[in-house]
Amino acid sequence: MNKNILKGIGIGFFIILLSVIAMYLGLAYYYAGGFSYGTWINGVYCTGKSVNEVNEELLRKCNYEGLTIIDGDGKSYIISAEEVCLTFDFDEALNAYYDRQNPYLWIDNLIGNAKDAEIKPVVEYDETIYEKTVNELPFFHGTSDDDRILKIVKGNQGYYIVNERSHVLDEERAKEAIKQAFDGFEETLDLEKAGCYKNLPLTEEMEQELFLWNKIEDYQDCGIVYQFGEEEFPVDGSIVCDFLKLNDQGNFVFDDQGNLCTDEEKVYEFVDKLADEYDTVGGVRQFRATRGEVVTVEGGIYGNKIDRKAEKKYLLDAFLNKKREKHEPVYTQKAFRQGKNDIGDTYIEVDMTNQMLYYYVNGKLQIETPVVTGNTSRKRGTPTGTNYVYNKQKNRVLRGPDYASPVKFWLPVKGAIGIHDASWRSEYGGEIYKTNGSHGCINTPFEEVSKLYDMVEIGTPCVMFY
Repeated sequence: MNKNILKGIGIGFFIILLSVIAMYLGLAYYYAGGFSYGTWINGVYCTGKSVNEVNEELLRKCNYEGLTIIDGDGKSYIISAEEVCLTFDFDEALNAYYDRQNPYLWIDNLIGNAKDAEIKPVVEYDETIYEKTVNELPFFHGTSDDDRILKIVKGNQGYYIVNERSHVLDEERAKEAIKQAFDGFEETLDLEKAGCYKNLPLTEEMEQELFLWNKIEDYQDCGIVYQFGEEEFPVDGSIVCDFLKLNDQGNFVFDDQGNLCTDEEKVYEFVDKLADEYDTVGGVRQFRATRGEVVTVEGGIYGNKIDRKAEKKYLLDAFLNKKREKHEPVYTQKAFRQGKNDIGDTYIEVDMTNQMLYYYVNGKLQIETPVVTGNTSRKRGTPTGTNYVYNKQKNRVLRGPDYASPVKFWLPVKGAIGIHDASWRSEYGGEIYKTNGSHGCINTPFEEVSKLYDMVEIGTPCVMFY
């Protein structure tokens, strides 16, 4: 190779080198007015952009509404950014990042050293409003650890423990965590996960109180549920707390094994109270009549009556042996239905003011007929009350001191008072009962009473009222 060729190659290489250097320096000059090649900050591409341009983009992207704080009970509270007049700006952090860059070293990012930088804005807000908002959060009580108690208290639901020594919020630590999270633009802070709760040591007296509470808690854990038809009555802590035996000073009584004693008389008193509530024989009922008003019906033979003696024996034994079961009480008299609404939606209604009889089955009217009830002018008016069909007979002769009346259908509802046909009558309803009424029975047209006889079951309630 001659010298001219070598010289030409050298000159060419030198020109290329100068071109590369010029291009590199040109890019360096270009990047000197903004961020260097391959710069990403908080997910924003910044190459060639000025600090102000990047700051505006970051402010548009950053939308902080405030901090949601979750306490140890799972309840949430919010410190609103708007409420404390919060503002923020990335200008200071961007300038610091920009000053650290050397535009002549942009090649460093080109060969793979570029990475997405994370910067925090400068945050400003009204400290007075912030402090007031934080201090008013309901889980901050300002109670000294020394003043926190542990004691047993009786309430409407039975005995319970007030334990202010367990799971106590470390208020100072919580406030530090809240400020750090708020200043750091965090959206959620779980105080439990942040380690802001602690347990305080117990005194010897508190240890004894806690030991007693464990016994009471076990005692009140009763699984007996009384079943009254569709109604349930749980024998829970609000009830069994009164079964505990107390001495004259009002302190708990223990047996030789250190177990809490039961006052049997208190158990019996509860059964009597329960029976008073659910016994319905002869009681007062509010009944919605077909005529559209609610009438008060008192007395009668229909209803439920609990066997108190049997239930006292059952409940004491079941409670002491920790039985967990649903229990239907023993009845000395059992109605068509149990519970406070023992009439239900299948019943006979005798409206003696309007002289009408109605028969409903599952809430649907099946029979509607005029009747004649007891003669009120002779003081033989049909008695009011909630009674029931206790028998069904055909071809019966009804007898009294001055009469003997053969009937085809006989449905007694209270003693000698019943529903029956009356072949001697040609008219029903109106005011016949006032001067020409029955001896007390409900005279019913033959066709209607025959249908009623076939349809009605023994035990069906019969509501009778004026």
